[in-house]
Amino acid sequence: MKKTLLALSIAALALTTAPVMAQEAKLKIGMTFQELNNPYFVSMQEALKEAAKSIGAEVVVTDANHDVAKQISDIEDMLQQKIDILLLNPTDSAGVESAVKMAKDAHVIVVAVDANANGPVDTFVGSKNKDAGYQACQYLGKSLNGSGEVAILDGIAVVPILQRVEGCKQALAEFSGIKLVDTQNGRQDRSVALGVVENMIQSHPNLKGIFSVNDGGAMGALAAIQGSGKDIKLTSVDGAPEAVKAIADGTAFIETTAQFPRDQVRVGLAMALAQKWGARVVPKEVPIDVKPVTKENAAGFSW
Repeated sequence: MKKTLLALSIAALALTTAPVMAQEAKLKIGMTFQELNNPYFVSMQEALKEAAKSIGAEVVVTDANHDVAKQISDIEDMLQQKIDILLLNPTDSAGVESAVKMAKDAHVIVVAVDANANGPVDTFVGSKNKDAGYQACQYLGKSLNGSGEVAILDGIAVVPILQRVEGCKQALAEFSGIKLVDTQNGRQDRSVALGVVENMIQSHPNLKGIFSVNDGGAMGALAAIQGSGKDIKLTSVDGAPEAVKAIADGTAFIETTAQFPRDQVRVGLAMALAQKWGARVVPKEVPIDVKPVTKENAAGFSW
C-alpha cells in the first residue's frame, strides 16, 4: 500500500510538472503493444495518446501481433527515431530482453506495462494478476456451492496469464468438492476458445464451471456453452465492455475480475516522466488493484 501511494504521488507530480518540462524539449514516447486486436489494449492506447497530448509529446505506437521478432524490430526502429521513453507491453517477457538492453544503452527510460520484461527495466506497472485469478475462481467456486467439475481455459504463457492461473488454482483448492478436470489453451482468442471449449464440454459431460484467463477467450467459451444448452458457469479476467454486458444480461458469464488498462498506462508514463526529469525515488514495481464485476455492479462499470 505504501509503495502504491508513493507511486501515485510521484505520478501526480510528474503529470503536474510535465507541461512546463515538455515545452523545453518535445518528448518522443514509443509504445510497443503485444497486440492491438483487443479492446483492452485499444483503450490503453487511447489513454496514452490523451496523456501525451496533454503534455505536448509525440507518440509512436506499434503492434507486435504476438511476434517477438517483430517487437524487437519495432523497438529498434523507435530507437532510430530517437525516442526518450519506451513503454513496453511485451509479447514474450524473456524474448525482448535484448531490446530492453538496446534501449537502456541508448539512454532511454524503459517502463514495462501490463506484463514485465527481462532486462534492465526501470519500472513495471501492472495489475495484481494473481489476485485477479484468485477472485474469479473464488467467485466461481462459491457460485457452484463448493462442488462440481471445473476447467481452465488457459492462454499464451506470459507472466500475467501464468499468475492468473496460479491464483485460480489456489482459490479452487479451497473448495473440497471442486475438481479441476481439464486445462486447455484457448490462446486468448475467441474463435480458438470456441472450439477448445466445445471439446471440453464433449469430453466432460458433468462440467459445471470454466475459468478463462481473459475476456476475449471467455466470449468464445460463452458461445460454446450457449450452443451446448448446458448449465455451465463462466468467470474470467479483464472487464471488457462486451463481457460486462454479457454479465449484466444474465448469461452463463457470471463474473470478470476487471483490470484498469487506462490507469496502468497513465501511471507507467508518469513513472517514466519522473525518472526522465530526475526524481530521486521511483518504485521498481507499481501494482494496480483489480475489481470483481458481477451482475450486481456490471451496469455501472466501465474502463
